[in-house]
Amino acid sequence: MERWPGKTRPGWIRRLPRSSTRWWRNTRKSRTFKPKPSSHHQNSIPSSMQRFFFVLFSTILVSFSGFVQAQTDTLSESREFLARGGLPNFFQKVQKGGPVSIAYFGGSITEAGNGWREQSLRWFQQQYPKANLTHINAAIGGTGSDLGVFRLNQHVLVHKPDLIFVEFAVNDGGQQPAKIHKAMEGIVRQIWRQNRRTDICFVYTLNAPMAPALLAHRMPNSVRAMEEIANQYGIPSVHMGLEVIRLDRQGKLVWGGKKEDFPDKTVFAPDKTHPYSDTGHRLYVEALSKAMQQIAAVGRPGSHAVPKPFVSDNWEDAQMIPVQSLTRQGDWQELTPATDTVARQLRNRFDYLLKSNQPGASIQFKLKGTMAGLYDVIGPGCGQYAVTVDGAPGPLFPRFDSYATYYRSHYFFLPTLDAGTHTITLTVSPEQLDKAAILKNRNQTITDPRRYAENACYAGQLLIIGKLEK
Repeated sequence: MERWPGKTRPGWIRRLPRSSTRWWRNTRKSRTFKPKPSSHHQNSIPSSMQRFFFVLFSTILVSFSGFVQAQTDTLSESREFLARGGLPNFFQKVQKGGPVSIAYFGGSITEAGNGWREQSLRWFQQQYPKANLTHINAAIGGTGSDLGVFRLNQHVLVHKPDLIFVEFAVNDGGQQPAKIHKAMEGIVRQIWRQNRRTDICFVYTLNAPMAPALLAHRMPNSVRAMEEIANQYGIPSVHMGLEVIRLDRQGKLVWGGKKEDFPDKTVFAPDKTHPYSDTGHRLYVEALSKAMQQIAAVGRPGSHAVPKPFVSDNWEDAQMIPVQSLTRQGDWQELTPATDTVARQLRNRFDYLLKSNQPGASIQFKLKGTMAGLYDVIGPGCGQYAVTVDGAPGPLFPRFDSYATYYRSHYFFLPTLDAGTHTITLTVSPEQLDKAAILKNRNQTITDPRRYAENACYAGQLLIIGKLEK
């Protein structure tokens, strides 16, 4: 039977009125007093009712015990980090000296110059001068853990880092917990499949839309989902933004604006999301450095244990494959940073791109698996893909949106496929988008029609869970 944590029962049970516990006293008496079969006792309760109360009470006990456990395993406003299994392999290396590398894996908040990534690296270098500390900038703006799990091997694991910071809480803010579980668990299991001595730390940033939950002493949905994976695998986590919330509660913080307009307050960011280096990012690093000093004493160096999966259909087998080898029909151009301006703008994202402005031109592949998607480009001269799966028409995927006044990398996924082999075709759609109307959603206008004249589609990397077949 479940036991109450501690030595005493909760106060709400001790304070129950006597009348509320009469059935319990009578039940206890019945253990020693056995009436004759024909006897009827005024204060006794039918056995069916006793069973009902027993089940009810047992349920309350179990629920309360689970509540206490959940509280101890979850970040809170007064608890900015959870050490769990620590980062013992990393700290052993930096204390010993020699080459040590840190990968920063996340979105635009991590990608930012002179942000928490670069500032925290400098802090580590100052704290551990014997180590030759270098870092890998594996952050891509506007992307979440769903793309991250597919690009992890090419962008992170090939560099064999000693420590990987994973930051996707803001960009995963609109995702369902089930999807976050699959992606984040896939990231963890891929890392430890390559090297079980690699240490991992989940770090959480924030933006203004997350503030209401945090001000109400609740973690945002994306953070809660990630914490469930961290608990499963003993991964330390740090919420770097809780001091921001404390300043907000005290009336000392402005989420977005120009710093000169609020000289007596801390202005977090110009846009309520991407922090200023000397305010929001500085607060992030202060929180991280305090946590690291405590986490450094936790755990023993060695291989991390890999428990059973949190979700059986996690994305551990996600992979990203270059598009060069795919079957093409119609006019496709091969672009490199040396030969094309768009490819040159995106040289930090792609070594190679395919482009077609011909309606009906297509890329085709055969997949034995359950997921397929494309890492590609959105921009002024883009149109949309039409997709067919096994000959059946699927949705259209516009490669133009209200932010498409410039070219940027992006991605999309097809709906989940049934297990088996599928023939998938991505076709440049002849259906043109109303680009002026789309831009109007953000009060943008087309100032140079020539930049928007094309309706091209680009392709960079194929995203799959499964295996390509010929």
